[in-house]
Amino acid sequence: MTTTPFTDVLLIRHGETAWNAVRRIQGHLDIPLNEAGIMQADALGRAIATEKLDAIFSSDLQRASQTAAAIAQYQHQEFTQDPRLRERCFGGFEGVLYSDLQEKFPHAYQNWQARNPEVRFPAAESNQNYVGESMREFHARCLSVIEDYAARFQGGKIALVAHGGVLECAYRAAKHLALNAQREVTILNASINRFQVAGSTIKLVQWGDIAHLDRRSLDES
Repeated sequence: MTTTPFTDVLLIRHGETAWNAVRRIQGHLDIPLNEAGIMQADALGRAIATEKLDAIFSSDLQRASQTAAAIAQYQHQEFTQDPRLRERCFGGFEGVLYSDLQEKFPHAYQNWQARNPEVRFPAAESNQNYVGESMREFHARCLSVIEDYAARFQGGKIALVAHGGVLECAYRAAKHLALNAQREVTILNASINRFQVAGSTIKLVQWGDIAHLDRRSLDES
């Protein structure tokens, strides 16, 4: 019986943004890296410069594509943007501080905290058609794009530069966690998270590597 070879997938979270620093929800809003994030992206790119990547793909949002550009620079290759790698759409939550959510959206906030995988976020006040994704919809989107690229580069090594929610979906799949289970890991900016993917099988190899973000590495950036 022939087995499908695993593809090594480096799933990378973008560097820090000004909104990350103050805990303001970004979702699909296109926020660029701040100064710290730019330094993190450069340190990240240098850290994996000697790893031969067959391809680099990124969310089309600035914070991810700027991070991917730093990786691509040290890899001496181009990267491709893909909106399927975007963060979860949070609808009306986007642009709001985490600390203000409960007062502004009491019912929706309660559903979010209960981790109901079927519930969508409320619409934005300025656009009633802009409704956030449910966890189930988002999870399916994330696994679909990860499995797609793993299949295209079967047996190779690729980097996918995305967002915290995308990383969480991959972690849940690898650990067989229910969508309503509490998050059990920290998701760090500019972190390297290594998976092996074959078909619908996702294995976690390493989580949350930020050794490249030590003080000396950032000073060199």
